[in-house]
Amino acid sequence: MKHLVFLLLLSSVCFFALSKVVDNFKECEEFFLENIPPVFTPPADVSVKHICQCLQDNNDKQIYLYATLYSTTWKIPVYSAYVFRKSKSIGRCDTWYIEPQVNTALKSDYKDSNNYHKGHLYPVLHTDNHLSMLATSTLTNAAPLNSDFNTHEWLEHEKAVITDLQSCVGPAYVVTGVVPNTQTTLNNNNRVYVSKYYWRATCCLKDNQYIGQGYYGPDDKNQVKKLTIKDMQLKNYTNVPRLMFMFIYCPIPSD
Repeated sequence: MKHLVFLLLLSSVCFFALSKVVDNFKECEEFFLENIPPVFTPPADVSVKHICQCLQDNNDKQIYLYATLYSTTWKIPVYSAYVFRKSKSIGRCDTWYIEPQVNTALKSDYKDSNNYHKGHLYPVLHTDNHLSMLATSTLTNAAPLNSDFNTHEWLEHEKAVITDLQSCVGPAYVVTGVVPNTQTTLNNNNRVYVSKYYWRATCCLKDNQYIGQGYYGPDDKNQVKKLTIKDMQLKNYTNVPRLMFMFIYCPIPSD
């Protein structure tokens, strides 16, 4: 019973908390390795907002939980960045929140969109406490993701990432992003762009050196493709989707 009351209290706090729109990620830079966010230059006609995703405690103190670069043009996040620690089995709350201070997607945009789920960029599966779990269920951390891919290949990928990062020494830094399909919007509403690809980059210490790993999917076989951070960042790498390119800091050893 006490556990239920605790969750209800957290849900109440989450309902009234607002994620903070900032000029840059200075206030929540701890979610990036060595405080260095990815470098992303949006297309000329695309607007983005920096968001420090947070909850507020009973003393109105903001507790930062992860960071998101959000496109108010596409109405989906460009990426969310978080620190992965040893994940735990945590129940999930399916109450979704909107951010009234940001021009975001709405829950009604997803109504009757059976082919797409609200795909978490920072997934519940990678959280290690109830506050982080609750904070992931905001529409600034979600983009339309093909429902079949989300419940099969991408879910298995998220589980595999947990296994890989369990061997890290200390925290692992993760950035998960979306490549939008700029020709398709959710339910043809001309508001919310669906995702063409999801991608993820991880970086952590293993054997006294930083190890980076990149992923994206679905590829042409509806699978998650594994590639290096370096290949993700090469603009002439032909197998990597357009608009994914940005500089993701991971001091990996030279070839």
